[in-house]
Amino acid sequence: MPSSDATVTVEGLTVDRVLYDFVEDALLPGSGADTSRFWSGFAELVREFTPRNRDLLAVREQLQQEIDAWHVKHRDEPHDADAYRALLEETGYLRPEPSDVRIPAAAVDPEIGEIAGPQLVVPVSNPRYALNAVNARWGSLYDALYGTDALGDPPPPGPYDPARGARVVAWARAFLDDVVPLEGAGHGEVTGYEVRDGRLVAATQDGGTAGLQDPEAFLGHLGEAAAPEGILLEHHGLGIHLVVDRDHPVGADDPAGLADVKLEAAVTVIMDAEDSVAAVDAVDKVAVYGNWLGLMRGDLTTPVAKGDRSFVRRIEPDVVWTAPDGQPLRRRRRALLLVRNVGPLMTTPVVHDADGHEVFEGIVDAVFTVLAARHDLQRAPEDRNSAVGAVYVVKPKLHGPDEVAFTVDLFAAVERLLDLPEGTIRLGLMDEERRTSVNLAACIQAAGARLAFINTGFLDRTGDEIHTSMEAGAMVRKADMKSQPWLQAYEDRNVDIGLAAGLRGRAQIGKGMWAAPDRMHAMLEEKIGHPQAGANCAWVPSPTAATLHATHYHRVDVHARQAELLDRPMAPLDDLLAIPLADGHDWSAEERRAEIDNNVQGILGYVVRWIDQGVGCSKVPDLSGTALMEDRATCRISSQHVANWLHHGVVNEEEVLAAFRRMAAVVDEQNAADPLYRPMAPDFDGPAFAAAVELVLAGREQPSGYTEPILHRRRAEAKARFWGTGA
Repeated sequence: MPSSDATVTVEGLTVDRVLYDFVEDALLPGSGADTSRFWSGFAELVREFTPRNRDLLAVREQLQQEIDAWHVKHRDEPHDADAYRALLEETGYLRPEPSDVRIPAAAVDPEIGEIAGPQLVVPVSNPRYALNAVNARWGSLYDALYGTDALGDPPPPGPYDPARGARVVAWARAFLDDVVPLEGAGHGEVTGYEVRDGRLVAATQDGGTAGLQDPEAFLGHLGEAAAPEGILLEHHGLGIHLVVDRDHPVGADDPAGLADVKLEAAVTVIMDAEDSVAAVDAVDKVAVYGNWLGLMRGDLTTPVAKGDRSFVRRIEPDVVWTAPDGQPLRRRRRALLLVRNVGPLMTTPVVHDADGHEVFEGIVDAVFTVLAARHDLQRAPEDRNSAVGAVYVVKPKLHGPDEVAFTVDLFAAVERLLDLPEGTIRLGLMDEERRTSVNLAACIQAAGARLAFINTGFLDRTGDEIHTSMEAGAMVRKADMKSQPWLQAYEDRNVDIGLAAGLRGRAQIGKGMWAAPDRMHAMLEEKIGHPQAGANCAWVPSPTAATLHATHYHRVDVHARQAELLDRPMAPLDDLLAIPLADGHDWSAEERRAEIDNNVQGILGYVVRWIDQGVGCSKVPDLSGTALMEDRATCRISSQHVANWLHHGVVNEEEVLAAFRRMAAVVDEQNAADPLYRPMAPDFDGPAFAAAVELVLAGREQPSGYTEPILHRRRAEAKARFWGTGA
């Protein structure tokens, strides 16, 4: 087989040797796939789907050109919503609404169809984050309350504070009283727990006993029935673990010996190979695929050092309880994992086709992430990630039903390549692009029985909203987007269309990320709106946030709420199509500068770590010092917003460049303690600063306003410049 030091030529494909060796040495062995025909089948799949992928991107561009031309033609006229909708219908951007869309029944894991709870999203390129997330299925409520501002104030520095500990215990006891109450007593009155005749019995301070108001909430115990070490309760399908340990410092001071309350929290986790990773070459991609493979085999580990203590982190084993009837009850300890592939836009240098062109990265991801997941399917059902033998692939940045249909066909071809039963690969459909939102029912219809997930994503959706209507005029300030008619219609219609299509009990209907990981008190107050809106999962930025957000699913019966929403009138499509224009805006110079500074600082804070350090998801402090989660979606909205204001003369290029130089100094100062950080000021000549500026100045010309083309090119430039490597 012809080859070079850097590549291997196989079946007409030119494959980076790093990837080829990884596939041959790690991915294929033990997968159960037919290794003798893998490369020929992969090459045929590339030949089949590359032209279709290319054609779909051409349709995107053609539709955008037609919308741009219409807006330019009518720019000096009042917006005509009826004429605009007619344009979208004539061009095929807006499809006829299909009638009576219902997804067919398909076997899904209970975490997808039945259990409502938090969903973590983590970069799979970081093994420590990935393993933390897998094990975040259960989290300590005591730790989450004590170690954050969830109680309304941050924890005091120094050693354990008994006064704060007492507040934590009181909060947790009140929570237990709300969701798993005792008959005639509060959990704060308990002096001990025991199991009698298969029932939980609590001894109380007055010498009496009390059982659960709902005895069926008791599922099992650990240790001796007369003095259990652990008690398993369940409410709204989520577990509650009462940890009893009178030798523990907290349990020793507790009348009942209660040392902790652990909640079932991150029921599902999206292992992200897209927005929160920076994978621009074969070394990066193999790191992504390798960690995902380790998760699928169950053998991923990573060393961890905390102070003077070091240990190896791995996937925690399931816990076996004693059920009320005395039989063993195995309860899942780890989250159900989904993997997010990239969208249809980008190509990757890791594989070139027979004509020497880079292969679309989404095609490569589909093959190799599912091949890795095939290892999971070789395991015993009780040890699998998916008990029903499914592979859950979240697909972002799809524009409309034709791209969904393409994805369904691609998944079917991957199943044939890898000798998997039809329907093994399930689709997580991210409703984050405008053409998908306005055609959501048709997209669900195209997904069919594969559909396992739909969600809303405010940031990418706003970025596409701005880019699609770039020529219509200047947009409202970024903070005002959340009060625009299109956003409420988007959030409501996503739930209503999903419920009407039969997703209740069959698939997840999700909501977006809480982007401020250090503001847990605010999250506890606000994020309960997601289950109240009928979403049976919503994104959280950390295991701690998952534990706190889990309390919302105890306070809201999502299944009952979804039943209530079935009869709600659908939000009008015209509201969804309303363009967030800042008609008649009269911003002061100070307001314009503040808006640009805010956007530019966020862009720089994210991009400098992406380009210089390969960090795809960052906790970036804003101008007030509040840490915000930033990824390519946040970067997209910020860069598109500045590009829009620049295009329409709200600000000029000189003002924008001055803001970049001014904010670069701010970001440098914010990162001064990072030994790996490379300052941007005062020379402003590095690839990170250049990438950030380019995202704005060339933002109007970027396909759909995406940041990936510029970020990938500049990251490869930085690798070549500073380390002598590149894509």
